[in-house]
Amino acid sequence: MLASSAVLRRQQLVIRCLGVGGYSDHNINTNQKPMQGVRFSSGAASFSLEADAENVLRAITPTLDPNRHKGQAGNIAVIGGCREYTGAPYFAAISALKIGADLSHVFCTRDAASVIKSYSPELIVHPILEESYSVRDEDKSFILENVLGEVDKWMERFDCLVIGPGLGRDPFLLDCVSKIIKHARQSNVPIVIDGDGLFLITNWLDLVSGYHLAVLTPNVNEYKRLVQKVLSCEVNDEDAREQLLSLAKRIGGVTILRKGKADLISDGETVESVSIYGSPRRCGGQGDILSGRQVFVSDSRNPTMLGCIAGSTLMRKAASLAFENKKRSTLTTDIIECLGRR
Repeated sequence: MLASSAVLRRQQLVIRCLGVGGYSDHNINTNQKPMQGVRFSSGAASFSLEADAENVLRAITPTLDPNRHKGQAGNIAVIGGCREYTGAPYFAAISALKIGADLSHVFCTRDAASVIKSYSPELIVHPILEESYSVRDEDKSFILENVLGEVDKWMERFDCLVIGPGLGRDPFLLDCVSKIIKHARQSNVPIVIDGDGLFLITNWLDLVSGYHLAVLTPNVNEYKRLVQKVLSCEVNDEDAREQLLSLAKRIGGVTILRKGKADLISDGETVESVSIYGSPRRCGGQGDILSGRQVFVSDSRNPTMLGCIAGSTLMRKAASLAFENKKRSTLTTDIIECLGRR
């Protein structure tokens, strides 16, 4: 029953954000224009040269409404953060807040928690994950159950999980996260997988295979490993769209956002491109911003495709604005400050 109510809430949130599909109430901006010019195929695979990114972004951005209460504009959770990596989960979680989510959680290891908390009082930090060095073999089963129990307390409230920023590759930690992914699937919670989360699913593809609410956001090296694992070949940039289409299809219709000079996005049915100019600066952490502001919508179009188009557009616009002001000294924190600005 809880899972059903959570799914219904997510669908209603999404429909309010879209303002399409025949749904209307006093929360909807009636002046909002429906999307036009975005190609999505429900049958044979199709291609378009460029997604109408500006139109998608306008259409799925929820209006600010005083009648709504805390949580109705998005409740996001980031699964990641360990001794070595505390910046990545912060970047992802704070970016979700910066683009309008109401609540942003971080589930991390105990060692990372106090550091992440010190970055911002806006984040809700849960220090529940453990690494192998701090767990005796005889205690692993008990601790794993505790971790899953803590996450399950919150799962039905979340509109999306972002899995992987700052996760690291500790075997026990990855085992815990693989169980969290399975629980998210059972609850129909959308998941965005980035960073070391991609390392995990590249080795255990069954975790996301066939799950249409999963988004993978690989960089050049992560994409190379996925192609080698799934397609048993090397990356072919000359036929990049067709290869991406095949990759998404082989993983059961998950949506893949291949980051690059132009971001390519496919769900195994169609391929879209976002090439709005961003920034020549390649400071670490930009991918975490991208994973933190994926937006999920739902109607006859694939919601994950729309979310990727909107996310890519926001990231590129923010990076461009930050670089315009800071030039070579641009950092990820500068880009975050520009999220949502014109």
